[in-house]
Amino acid sequence: MSGTYLDKIVEHHRAAAREDLRSLDRLVERVGDLDPCRGFRAALTGREQLGVIAEIKRRSPSKGALAPDLDARDLARAYERGGAACLSVLTDVDHFGGSVDDLQTARAACSLPVLRKDFTVSELDVVDTRLMGADCLLLIAAAIDKKQLVAFCQLAKEIGLDVLVEIHDEGQLDVVLAADATLIGVNQRDLETFEVDHERAVRMADVIPGHAIKVAESGIRHGADARALESAGYQAVLVGEMLVTSESPADAIAELIG
Repeated sequence: MSGTYLDKIVEHHRAAAREDLRSLDRLVERVGDLDPCRGFRAALTGREQLGVIAEIKRRSPSKGALAPDLDARDLARAYERGGAACLSVLTDVDHFGGSVDDLQTARAACSLPVLRKDFTVSELDVVDTRLMGADCLLLIAAAIDKKQLVAFCQLAKEIGLDVLVEIHDEGQLDVVLAADATLIGVNQRDLETFEVDHERAVRMADVIPGHAIKVAESGIRHGADARALESAGYQAVLVGEMLVTSESPADAIAELIG
């Protein structure tokens, strides 16, 4: 993984984590004062139609600015009108232009459960995700080791968060299953080149156990892509670029749902 875009971003977050001296126990204590999470996994379970996880994303390392001036409140409401099952909100500031404010604004504007889209590298990151109001935590298998993945999943569940574990290839699946993951995302973007392989998720669908909710991520361009992924066995797609650059995000979601 050396030299990939992910290496650089993750090391940035690890450096910040090394300087974070807050007490984990004290942060966990604060969780007791919070309302229960909205059920992220539950929103994707038992659906008759494909679930769309609609992303609020201002920019990306590969494409640069996508929608730098988006209004998180208006976009969340448009996503809900269009029939999205859940939201995903970028909170990484330096590489994606996201923020905690985007997440909190979007969640307050609608009734949908929200995934915090960021790079989780410490237990403090896990609890911060809950404290900022998210309902689901993203864990990237390529960014942490097996021991961390298992520990972070356990902590997330203890404090009421659902967990979406993201993999990029078949080799990462055993590690994810060791963490008892039941919400598994396949990112079709290559870690070396940042290019999208539009067939990756279709190829990997059969190796993911049937008890898991399968989510296809990255590179979904239109309804035809969504139909192919749904036919392959995916219950949901996570879509950002197509939606934030659309003239009508609500209509774009309707196209994905079919």
